Amino acid sequence: MTDRTWAKETLDELRAPTRSLRQASAGPWAGFAAMHDAAMTSGVLSRGTKELIALAIAVTKGCDGCIASHARGAARHGASPEELAEALSVALVMNGGPATVYGPRAWAAYHEFNPDGVAS
Repeated sequence: MTDRTWAKETLDELRAPTRSLRQASAGPWAGFAAMHDAAMTSGVLSRGTKELIALAIAVTKGCDGCIASHARGAARHGASPEELAEALSVALVMNGGPATVYGPRAWAAYHEFNPDGVAS
């Protein structure tokens, strides 16, 4: 798909300052982590489906770090390129023009983490 690595670079760039901020504000960050883990655990919806939902929301919010993180999650948890394309189509419907910028970024990020474009 692409040989760009902006999604991995974004996550790498955020790693150190995030770690530092988490240490400076441990309580709220621990609470967020617990909420994240509870929400993203497979239940009626699979973890892969939840990653697709989070990725579509990240597109509508225009958050590159969120796009990179949830594109990686979608790739790791077996989302197919076809499922990804449909989820990004919903983001397009819900967000219009900005989704035409962040949707392709999410598409490229997913393929950066899943270069063969097959479900894991």
